[in-house]
Amino acid sequence: MTVQDTTTLDGGAAGSTGVLLSDPAAAKVKALLDQEGRDDLRLRIAVQPGGCSGLRYQLFFDERYLDGDQTYEFGGVEVIVDRMSGPYLGGATIDFVDSIEKQGFTIDNPNAGSSCACGDSFS
Repeated sequence: MTVQDTTTLDGGAAGSTGVLLSDPAAAKVKALLDQEGRDDLRLRIAVQPGGCSGLRYQLFFDERYLDGDQTYEFGGVEVIVDRMSGPYLGGATIDFVDSIEKQGFTIDNPNAGSSCACGDSFS
């Protein structure tokens, strides 16, 4: 898995302080965006209260920019993380798995102390 160069709006480099999108995940997001037929959408990754472990991940397309958003670029795909979710997602890698057993986005988050079996929530 290769991760392309990323920067935040304030010019800082991503890495342990930012979120990373793998090449397969970026390709899948780009394909989904192409299906939408809109060029004003970007992938927003957020953390919200809920799920069986206390916090849950949300990935969705968004046309808005919010005050304090961190923005990253991966293979022509713009990824946005809001100010409140940033600390929970620092160093997290989003990948896309397409195998006979499973298909979908996965999140490897070094900040998660524990997670549920479904992988959609963490604490």
